[in-house]
Amino acid sequence: MLLFSKPSAWIIILLAGSAMVSATLGIRQVFGLFVLPVSNELGTGLQFFSLAIACQNIVWGISSPFFGAVADRYGSWRVAACGALLYAIGLLSMALYVTEAGVLIGQIFIGMGLGSAGISIAVGAVARAAPPEKRSLALGLVTSFGSFGQFALVPFTQELMSNYGWQTALIILSVIMASMVAMSLGLRGDGQSDQNKASVSDIAHLTAASALRSAVSSRDYILLTTGFFVCGLQLVFITTHLPTYLADADIGLDVAGWALALIGLFNIIGAFICGWLGDITSKKNVLASVYLLRGLAIAVFILTPVTPVSVLLFGAAMGLLWLGTIPLTSGLIVVFFGPKYVSMLYGVVFLSHQIGSFVGAWVGGLWYDAYGNYEAMWWLNVGFGVFAFVINWLIREPSSKTPAFAAG
Repeated sequence: MLLFSKPSAWIIILLAGSAMVSATLGIRQVFGLFVLPVSNELGTGLQFFSLAIACQNIVWGISSPFFGAVADRYGSWRVAACGALLYAIGLLSMALYVTEAGVLIGQIFIGMGLGSAGISIAVGAVARAAPPEKRSLALGLVTSFGSFGQFALVPFTQELMSNYGWQTALIILSVIMASMVAMSLGLRGDGQSDQNKASVSDIAHLTAASALRSAVSSRDYILLTTGFFVCGLQLVFITTHLPTYLADADIGLDVAGWALALIGLFNIIGAFICGWLGDITSKKNVLASVYLLRGLAIAVFILTPVTPVSVLLFGAAMGLLWLGTIPLTSGLIVVFFGPKYVSMLYGVVFLSHQIGSFVGAWVGGLWYDAYGNYEAMWWLNVGFGVFAFVINWLIREPSSKTPAFAAG
């Protein structure tokens, strides 16, 4: 316990949370590479694997508020350790039981693993531990560092699949995920810092239920939640269906893999910048701008000829805008309601994100099987980007020193 009483304890939690996010999201981002080989192995169209990934995302979203509430009460490290094991079991199920049931059950376990060992838990731990004046930057850093997993694991997984097959690749990924049980120990001591306790002393008496009631009755929380639906739709549509879209354009799987890797690499920069901007200017204006820029980047991509260069440039551009929404969204939740129940309240917002993910993954597959292209889905992503810009711009952002429900 002495270790976690030191002033730098939040940095240890930041690093441990970053490692957890790096593994959970890094592995999550490689599933687009498995769409064609798994679908071919099962003898199904793309819509079954798309549905399985959609179910993963909805389970991830539904479980996040529950696991977040448990983490807020009993500590993030216990929840994260269980989640790492659930995630590993899901990957093994996909690899060892090559049936529709095995793939679907595996994706459900992965969804629970993401809900209990993923970004919601890490964000909550870091938000509670970091000093208030460094919180937005810390949230940007955990997202930024966590992006390294996507940059490293996408080409690594592609190499494993090329040399050993997709089943062996999943088994090796399961071993990586199981090793995160040890890393979860670094999240111990994620109670609020002394500064945080002082800043929210007037709302410390609130229970989780009363905090949740205050949130769902807040106009600005509802707007934030609605906008996050778009984030999920865009991200999961791209990671799930970009490889197939490129294959139809005679662009090799290696280019698709590097495009996804570049998303992870440039997200390291983008998430850091968004977290930094969130400390010095309006969080909601930066968040709205990210959605608008995403829509513009997608529009430019689909209006220009598809070449390896355009694909890699698209990956880099999307990376700058990829997970920068997380430190801004979670930061706004802390501004609205304080850090005490941030894992639970972020989990509720994240449920909206995952409903969007479900739509992006499954409807993308349905549309492709019905019409043989993704044209309408790409334009749907553009339109929703503009919608999210408007929704987030309408949010009323209070002073970071005055939680919204505390101020009335």
